[in-house]
Amino acid sequence: QVQLVESGGGLVQPGGSLRLSCAASGSIFSIYTMGWYRQAAGNQRELVASISSGGTTNYADSVKGRFTISRDNAKNTLYLLMNTLKPEDTAVYYCNAAVRTTTYRPAETYWGQGTQVTVSS
Repeated sequence: QVQLVESGGGLVQPGGSLRLSCAASGSIFSIYTMGWYRQAAGNQRELVASISSGGTTNYADSVKGRFTISRDNAKNTLYLLMNTLKPEDTAVYYCNAAVRTTTYRPAETYWGQGTQVTVSS
């Protein structure tokens, strides 16, 4: 089994910054693409940013230039640095990873439990 545990969420004023972390643990052979998703109240879950095992990144248009995704492969940890936060960034943020647990099984997708980010004055 694989566990993804997010941390770093909280309440921040507009224009502020937060850094989210997601630590993967368990029976891990290899981690491929990792990503951050968010879901605001009443909305569908949407991709915020993703990063491949080689470091190629992809961002939603709404966060380009403000958010930076990164990963530490040695620590199996994913990060999201969020700057210039806006009230519309308020949501539950979820970590996602494609993980291979053995050499003879394909990668499967795992999700964290989510961390709340609230941007409000």
